[in-house]
Amino acid sequence: MSSDAQALSLPPGAARPGGRTARTRGRVLDAVASLLLDGGYDALTVDAVAARSGVHRTTVYRRWQDTGGLLADSLEAAREQAWEPPDTGSLVGDLIGINRQIVAALTEEPSITRALIAASFRSAAAAHALRSYWEDRYARAAVAVERAVSRGEAAARVDARTVLIASCAPIFYELAVMRSPAAEDIAERYARVGAAIAAR
Repeated sequence: MSSDAQALSLPPGAARPGGRTARTRGRVLDAVASLLLDGGYDALTVDAVAARSGVHRTTVYRRWQDTGGLLADSLEAAREQAWEPPDTGSLVGDLIGINRQIVAALTEEPSITRALIAASFRSAAAAHALRSYWEDRYARAAVAVERAVSRGEAAARVDARTVLIASCAPIFYELAVMRSPAAEDIAERYARVGAAIAAR
């Protein structure tokens, strides 16, 4: 995934602290991403991860237990990454910036974001971790709406989550669910929908 494919998307390869445990985790999670991109959920097994990562299968079983644990930790690693929404000086500009990052994450080939979303439908542990990831990203992105309120662009009692969902969710629906081609103006179009709701 490209370095700008962040926001309410799923960035891989978080900067990891040093130490043997951290290096082992990094190798295992890199193998998870590689296997998902190569063959999807069905290619992801503990044995396959052990073989590709070079980490002994006993270590993988002891720490991650199963495929669900591997997926959940991959999403946790993404959640651990530092991220703040763009600060362009306007709400619509901030929402456009967030949306462009989402579009980049969903349209790059191969897309670890799409692969993790698809895998979450096959694993209860991954689904729970994905919900936690979204909650974290929406909470972080709320500052964009809070700034808009302070500038007088948004209504004082506007619900930040509603604005963000109106702006971002249609992109996930079109690109990840419907698998539609990304229209050139998709980021801008839905950002303006979110900004319009904020101004009510």
